[in-house]
Amino acid sequence: MNYKLDMHTHTLASGHAYSTIREMAHAASMTGLDILGITEHAPKMPGTCQLFYFQNFKVIPRKMEGVQLMFGAELNILNEAGAVDLPEETLARLDITVASLHIPCMAPKGIKENTEAILNAIRNPYIDVIGHPDDGRYPLDYEAIVREAKKYHTLLEVNNASLNPQGFRQNTRANDITMLKLCKSYGVPVILSSDAHFAGDVGRFPFAKEVLKETGFPESLVANYRKELLFATLAEKKNRSGFYKI
Repeated sequence: MNYKLDMHTHTLASGHAYSTIREMAHAASMTGLDILGITEHAPKMPGTCQLFYFQNFKVIPRKMEGVQLMFGAELNILNEAGAVDLPEETLARLDITVASLHIPCMAPKGIKENTEAILNAIRNPYIDVIGHPDDGRYPLDYEAIVREAKKYHTLLEVNNASLNPQGFRQNTRANDITMLKLCKSYGVPVILSSDAHFAGDVGRFPFAKEVLKETGFPESLVANYRKELLFATLAEKKNRSGFYKI
């Protein structure tokens, strides 16, 4: 099957990425995607854009080169309470939100503290996806996270950039395999993300595809194959109005 979407990508607005919105949209079109999510790093990440950027998406066309565009943020989880770095009134207007643990924004702690931070983010009605929960620098209780994701209709991400052998996150393959086996057991959907910081990586998931194959993970639980699964999950998470509706 062909991948239909890539919902976690970055343009040069994030400060350490290298392509424009139009370049990313062109790459998505060339890769055959139907939908591209652009999720710039939220304000606490050094060098990224600030609040007004996320409040002005109305000026950007929602379709380029035949690709539907969804604009959001990769939020930084800041503490064990699951606090993130954009206000709720802004989050409510975004098309897609990813929440992740990043070293500059929350230092790694013990498994209990790290897990509590993720669980509280999952419970946030404005958070759609937990980004790269595979980083071994943040040990996690994956069963607790998978069970909570099922309860709150939050997608768990298999991040292709994390799995790249040249990546900086630790023990990602083993952690993703653990998470995917639990997701398969509990029937919890996942989403593959390129986490592209350059247009050439948009819609490309070779390392993520390998771990799906290794775990025998069912296509029916992968949002990238069926955009209806993405939209249904978003609708379950919260009742938004907007162009993303089917």
